[in-house]
This record gives sequence, structure tokens and C-alpha cells, in this order.
Amino acid sequence: MSPDRNRLHMAIQKSGRLSDQSRQLLKDAGLRLAQGGKNNLSARAENFPLDLMFVRDDDIPTFVADGVCELGVVGQNVLEEYTLGLTEPRIEEVARLGFGKCSLKIAAPDSLTYFNLKMLAGQRIATSYPRLLARFLDNNGIEADIVTMRGAVELAPRLGIARFICDLVSTGATLEANGLAPVADVFDSEAVLVRTLKPVDGPHSEKVAALLTRIDGVIATAESKYIVLNAPEEALPAITEILPGAEAPTVVPLIGRPGHVAVQAVCQESVFWETLEKLKRAGASAILVMPIEKMMM
Repeated sequence: MSPDRNRLHMAIQKSGRLSDQSRQLLKDAGLRLAQGGKNNLSARAENFPLDLMFVRDDDIPTFVADGVCELGVVGQNVLEEYTLGLTEPRIEEVARLGFGKCSLKIAAPDSLTYFNLKMLAGQRIATSYPRLLARFLDNNGIEADIVTMRGAVELAPRLGIARFICDLVSTGATLEANGLAPVADVFDSEAVLVRTLKPVDGPHSEKVAALLTRIDGVIATAESKYIVLNAPEEALPAITEILPGAEAPTVVPLIGRPGHVAVQAVCQESVFWETLEKLKRAGASAILVMPIEKMMM
């Protein structure tokens, strides 16, 4: 069945942590997703003209670049590996989503007591990301043989396929279980929202803009906090300087307390206990920090 061209289409990973977090992102953006069977390849939003396509992670850039899906959620590692194979841009990164963080690393047998990059020269390195690895080696002036594998990269040294590997690492437990240890960082990654560079017609363009506005709001509220405090007027410059990532705060006079004001601000950076202690030392009192459920930028 061909896609409904009256609706937007977004490609996300079929299963796994990135899939779950992508769905949660859309739920936080107010979308109600119809529940289908676990083997379904698509799902429909009930209150927004959007259909989700569940595909392999390394197929997502192709779906978006070809315009089959206007949007997609994919790891930067997959996106960059795909982009390095293009002669001209066909897809663009819209936003970093803050989840799915990992790092592409070169790993060596943990019996190796010393390592430097020059030791890679002339060696065989197994990886599922040959373009990213090739760029890293070129940037460091190293010539090595890249062995492309589509899975089970950690087994390569044990099977004698390659001495080193280059693979994604999150906790490092898989490397450790296979007698390997990370020795060099190649590429840091997290989930990103991408969109096609193919022309999108007027009505669809408006739908894309509306959805991106919602997602921007979800991203903005992830770390944002609403702060309310009381302070003497003369302390306002110092307090404004301390408030993390805040735009111009709202200042309201306190009734019955001449020279004192209430300050309200949205802080778009993390608010730590150290921040509250600094505010108190600057003259603030009755400091209240609250989470923000929704925010439209």
C-alpha cells in the first residue's frame, strides 16, 4: 500500500531503545499514537496528520533523503556514515534530541599494555562504519586495512579477522565481555531529527513546521526550569547574572515590602543546588524551582 500523501511520514527505528525514546518524544509533543501489533511496519497518529514508518536504523537516511518520509529520527553515527557516501546533500539535521548517546571508538585487546594511534598503521580494523573510520584514519595520517562487517564486530579479534575493531560503545560492557578495551574516540553520537531536502509542498510544509515547533518545545523543556524568588531591588543585577540560561526575567513589586520584588524566570539550562546557593548569597529568598510541562518557543 502506497503512503497517504495527505499525511506526513516519519521514519524511526523499528525496535530498541532509540525506537522507544522516539515514540516517547512524539507522545511528549502531544501525539496520540495508535497501538498496533509488534510486527507492524507503521503506526498512525490519531490527532495529527503523521504516520510513523518502522525501519532498520541504517535505512532511515535513505527513506528521508528520497522523500518517502519527510522526517526521521536516527543516530548521528548512522547519519554521518550515510552522508559521507553522498556527492551532494540530500538530508539535513534539524535538532539534536539528547538521547541515544554513544561513541564510536577504536578498541584493542585488553592484553595490550600500551597504545598510540601509530600502532594502527598497517593493521586490519573491523567496523560497521567504514567511512567514519576512513575519515578518522585519513585525518591522523594513518594507512590501515578496513574490514567491513555488518554485525558481531567484537568477535573479529577472537576469530583472527582483525586485530582492532571500531564500534559503538555506550557502557563498554560488550567490549569487556569480549576481552577488548576502548583506546581512541572516533565519533560522538546522539539521536537527531532529520528532514528531507526534497521540495515539500505548501500544506505539507506547514505540517512539518507545526510538528517541529512542538518537538522544539519538548527539547526546550527537557532541562528547563521555572524559577520564582523574592529579592531586594538592588540585588537584581547579580541575580539576573546567576540565573542559568534565562532571558529577561519578569519582575513584580511585592505588596507591603517596599524595595523588594518577586522574580520569575524560565531557565533553559540545568539548575543545580550550587545555583540556588549562589542566588541566596546574592540576596534571594523563598526560591522555588518547578519543572515545565510544555513550552512553545
